[in-house]
Amino acid sequence: MSDMIERKALIFNIQKYNMYDGPGVRTIVFFKGCPLRCKWCSNPESQKKKHQVMYKESQCVDCGACVSVCPTGVHKLSPINEKHEFVDGSECIGCRKCEEVCTAKALSVVGEVKTISEIMEIVEEDRAFYEMSEGGLTLGGGEALMQPEAVVNLLNVCKQRGINTAVETCGYAKPEALMKVAEFTDLFLFDIKHMDSEIHYKLTGVRNESILRNLKLLLQNRKNVRIRVPLLKNVNDSENDIKKLIDFLEPFREYKGFKGVDLLPYHKLGVNKYKQLGWNYPLNNDPGLTEEELMKIESNIKKYNFPVSVIRH
Repeated sequence: MSDMIERKALIFNIQKYNMYDGPGVRTIVFFKGCPLRCKWCSNPESQKKKHQVMYKESQCVDCGACVSVCPTGVHKLSPINEKHEFVDGSECIGCRKCEEVCTAKALSVVGEVKTISEIMEIVEEDRAFYEMSEGGLTLGGGEALMQPEAVVNLLNVCKQRGINTAVETCGYAKPEALMKVAEFTDLFLFDIKHMDSEIHYKLTGVRNESILRNLKLLLQNRKNVRIRVPLLKNVNDSENDIKKLIDFLEPFREYKGFKGVDLLPYHKLGVNKYKQLGWNYPLNNDPGLTEEELMKIESNIKKYNFPVSVIRH
């Protein structure tokens, strides 16, 4: 194996047997680091491109073992009641000493550096499932395009070995990095969170002009793209919001590479993670949609002859 594929990636999870993020049975490699700060993010541990500690307060027995081994002072015991104090695990350097000494399993260190060959060993374990189902590897995050060199190396090896590739992306990346990754990508799962740039900024921390330009770039260069729309009640679910989305996508409807739209209803699976990171959850209200509301949006998009499906986790 050449030196090229020994580039390293900072990841935070590898999930097997996924059926939602690309065709067939897939393995997802989750990259750490994201340029967006979406208020509904279900993987907040993915946002920072560094190691972090997650703390389950309900499991902690306040033994103080983590305090004595932590070299950066992430863990402390209160001088008042000797209870474990945890504010933010972002000063973690990834030594995992606290995780190792925590017999109560209250601590976990998020983020692991792996070489491309180490990742490929895990991906290759399920080759039979990929071949049987026309599945393969999907790169998620975070945002994989924040580590473009590692991504290109990983996807290149997959293509050499005949493994189908997909990349989930928020689209906020340098065009040259995106197009280099596109050389080795069979399908992009491309997020559109809101068509209004100002609202997009309030929701995610970045404007959407470069995102929409990158989407056009992929489609105009005949890359396979499926649009993904995270749906939140009273945020981006109005008839006007959907009409703006349709109007933007309409010129690409007949493009061979345009593979339709996935609607991703809001869910609460990531809410508890914020507390474990020492963060406040950014949303005060529940923006979940009813089944009837989802069906109405799905039906509305179908009227324009777009392939559309609702992805329920």
